[in-house]
Amino acid sequence: MKSKDHQFRSERTAGLLMIGAMALALTAANSPFQPIYQIIHHTPVHVRFGPLIIDEPLVVWINEGLMVIFFLLVGLEIKRELLEGQLRTPALFALPGLAALGGMALPAAIYSTINWTDPMLLRGWAIPTATDIVLALGILSFFNARIPHSLKVFLMAVAVFDDIGAVFIIGLFYGQELALFPLTLAAIGGTALVGLNIFNIVRPAGYVFIGLFLWVSTLKAGIEPALVGVLIGLAVPLRVPGRAGYSPLGETERQLRPWGFLCVVPLFAFFNSGVSFSGAQLETLFNKSSAGIMTGLFLGKQLGIFVAAWIAVQLRLAQLPDEISWSQLYGVALLGGIGFTMSLFVSSLAFAEPSLLQSSRFAILTGSTLSAVTGMFVLYRSTIRSNDG
Repeated sequence: MKSKDHQFRSERTAGLLMIGAMALALTAANSPFQPIYQIIHHTPVHVRFGPLIIDEPLVVWINEGLMVIFFLLVGLEIKRELLEGQLRTPALFALPGLAALGGMALPAAIYSTINWTDPMLLRGWAIPTATDIVLALGILSFFNARIPHSLKVFLMAVAVFDDIGAVFIIGLFYGQELALFPLTLAAIGGTALVGLNIFNIVRPAGYVFIGLFLWVSTLKAGIEPALVGVLIGLAVPLRVPGRAGYSPLGETERQLRPWGFLCVVPLFAFFNSGVSFSGAQLETLFNKSSAGIMTGLFLGKQLGIFVAAWIAVQLRLAQLPDEISWSQLYGVALLGGIGFTMSLFVSSLAFAEPSLLQSSRFAILTGSTLSAVTGMFVLYRSTIRSNDG
């Protein structure tokens, strides 16, 4: 129990850092410091190794470079939960799995219905489908002593399923036109990662070298390079024969988690939350795309998660743990509408036009804030009622 409490304290710290980074970015973008924020945001970073040239602004290096660490942690978490965690059997993952499916399908349907007639806006259909595991668990951690642990496990499992869905969505729908030669090199790199796993290689240098090779190959091939982190995470062995009690996956997660959630994610938040509310741009913040995102996050996620869970229990496809009330599950379903990190990441892939990117970020912030505040209120009321009873 002590390790679980420590985990949720770290989630709370990460969530507070993200909120602080968001507030700092919003302040900078709407103050006399806006030119400085823009200079930092668009600072060109040029890397050359022989004929290989990568020349991108700093925000791109954050989103497609440093975010590899975040996706690596996602890959590690997915593998651990599937092999020995809360997703290892159909009975364990039935309720959060079906709830997550509903929580992805309904927001996508709502957004697509609102933006069906505009092909350019329709590219953002996946933006409201994801749950931000850091912020959602960070907010839930404030109720740590008053809610059952199974409720936290449910939210974590839903978020993990969301991450799996987001990885597939990004890989299938948001890649660029593929280039054959670097794609071949990427396939070779992926095969090398499989080899490291088969032979139980645990030295970090091998994963770093192959990971860099794979990152450059996927970047040049037209595949989202940040997803390389997921492949690396899935390749890290969970156990090593002859070394009882030692988990390379667990050790890698322990070492990288502070860097990922306390450094990379706040940096990502700072570079992607700078929405300007100046009068000249205010009207561009409200469009059909932003309406679809806000409605999808705030209404689609809560209804999708809650209704899917309720139907699964009524049809006896899953079972609600005895210590969880429906009002508490509804509060967690509301927290599922906090779609910050992955939603911002998908929006950066979906929209190239600055005005659309700006309006989508505004909508993500608004929808996520509404979900967070309402979810906290529902959880507070449900825990008060539960404790009084």
